[in-house]
Amino acid sequence: MNSLVLVIASIIIFSIAYVTYGAWLAKQWGVDPTRKTPAHTKGDGVDYVPASAPVLLGHHFASIAGAGPIAGPIQAAIFGWVPVMLWIIIGGIFFGGVQDFGSLFASIRHDGKSIGEIIEANMGRKGKRLFAIFAWLTLLLVVAAFTNIVANTFVSVPEAASASVMFIVLAIVFGFAVYRKGVNLTIASIVGVALLFTCIALGNMFPLVLSKNVWVGLLMVYIFVASVTPVWILLQPRDYLNSYLLYAMIIGAVLGLVITRPTIQLQAFTGFNVNGSFLFPMLFVTVACGAISGFHSLVGSGTSSKQINNEADAKIIGYGGMLIECVLAVIAIITAAYVTGDKFAELAKAGGPVNVFSDGIGNFMTSFGIPFTVGKSFVALAVSAFALTSLDTATRLGRFIFQEYFEDNTKETQSIFTNRYVSTTITVVLGGWLALGSYNAIWPVFGSANQLLAALALIAIAVWLKNIGKNYTMFVIPMCFMFVVTVVALILLINANLAKANYVLVVFPILLLVLAFILAAYAYQVLTKKPSVKA
Repeated sequence: MNSLVLVIASIIIFSIAYVTYGAWLAKQWGVDPTRKTPAHTKGDGVDYVPASAPVLLGHHFASIAGAGPIAGPIQAAIFGWVPVMLWIIIGGIFFGGVQDFGSLFASIRHDGKSIGEIIEANMGRKGKRLFAIFAWLTLLLVVAAFTNIVANTFVSVPEAASASVMFIVLAIVFGFAVYRKGVNLTIASIVGVALLFTCIALGNMFPLVLSKNVWVGLLMVYIFVASVTPVWILLQPRDYLNSYLLYAMIIGAVLGLVITRPTIQLQAFTGFNVNGSFLFPMLFVTVACGAISGFHSLVGSGTSSKQINNEADAKIIGYGGMLIECVLAVIAIITAAYVTGDKFAELAKAGGPVNVFSDGIGNFMTSFGIPFTVGKSFVALAVSAFALTSLDTATRLGRFIFQEYFEDNTKETQSIFTNRYVSTTITVVLGGWLALGSYNAIWPVFGSANQLLAALALIAIAVWLKNIGKNYTMFVIPMCFMFVVTVVALILLINANLAKANYVLVVFPILLLVLAFILAAYAYQVLTKKPSVKA
């Protein structure tokens, strides 16, 4: 089958869904453009900082995308391209998009508080504390998984490593110019994008070659600094510039597909049991961010809700951001379907799924004159930039949740664990320790925990909507399906890791399952009660 047809068809489907289903959701929940957002009512210049829709969409997308929508679909390609494509489209529209939009909107209506705080307001303090433990453990897995991805990418494509370092410096200068010197955003964007591509050119001239463990150590230092500094210094400007990398990468990939029109080589469907992996439930947890991701709910309620300028922007940022990510996931599965056989295995062994993706898109770009090495390093830079954003966002969120867990507003003196530097250090050290393990061992556990987090986020939003008398039926099927999928997946992973004597990755799933079942029981009690709060 021609891959171009798949890309165009999916873009049309996602566009229709955004205009119709996205608008319906906004109407059902009562999105109000005239209502002030937390960025204005609680502005503090550090976390609560209003941002325009394009800037915030750039930050939000870069944070949620990471390498997830690339790594997940490529790894799930063992089941064939058809089931992966179907899950990306159906999951993105009716599962992931609903969760992302809903969690962002719910947080806006709770003063920019996290999902944990929303659970406390609607299910009690015990529910909040249980969710905080669950979410924090999941974020440790996010840090470990994405640190592995970035480190592997920098080792396999050292040009992207040096370009990424220069890009970080550029983002700091960009943020200072726009937010402190008042440089016009349009002018700053033109100069910033030009310098961004200069970084790519310089990166190809001066590759930075280091070992994986060295990169892991450097990344730990980076995410510590990035997650404790004000968002305007690095987070917002880097993610805004990241969005141009993404758009350029997608345009380059689609243009290459239009010109080359590659035929898909991968089988449409390979079976329900492939080398011991079962399509149900592993397909749905492996695709991960390409269709639905619990991590997105933490981003939406952790950082994006504190920066949103107008409630009406929640649709494009929450629902639209998820659908853009789905387009990236579609391109990823097409790349996997095009680069098959021995070359696929060789590329995956050398640098993981990102290396497969970068090689495939680099080949597509040669069709309109971009040298292969430049194209591949550009794509590797783009993906690693998103993964870096996910890394420091996950660490920042881990800090928020850790602090919230130990906060006690009834006491004048707070625990030392509420200190931003202490909470960040603990999150970074434990996440980095897990990152030293095998990527192939971490990703399935991360995927399962991440999707179970999605189920819990869906439950939390449904409970809130039920309490205020709003329509929550669009959450019922997604939350039940994701809960069943991830429980089965975690049980299978516990058995697999027991057989390998990998006890750390046995304890994690057991803890997550216990916490999830207790939270689900709390939610069931609330959902069976009559509404008690007015909208």
